[in-house]
Amino acid sequence: MYIYMLLSSLPSTPNWSAQDSMIMIICNLIAILIGRYAIQVRGLGPSIPISGIAGFGLAELLATTSLGHILGAGAIIGLNSIGLIS
Repeated sequence: MYIYMLLSSLPSTPNWSAQDSMIMIICNLIAILIGRYAIQVRGLGPSIPISGIAGFGLAELLATTSLGHILGAGAIIGLNSIGLIS
């Protein structure tokens, strides 16, 4: 019985939209560009031959996209709270 009261008190969250995904993609691309020039010791782990960027391996990609997701989540929450996106 208490679980139903707890679930009914949770706020509803908006659905994921195309705007949200574009903001996340842009934030990830910005983070990859920042990481491309900011990471000084590159290419120590396995490389990604598809990316076409020499010396930019799997570890760098995971690190920069993790930062991109943090930036994207902050941007989406911030823009949603001021009402620019819905």
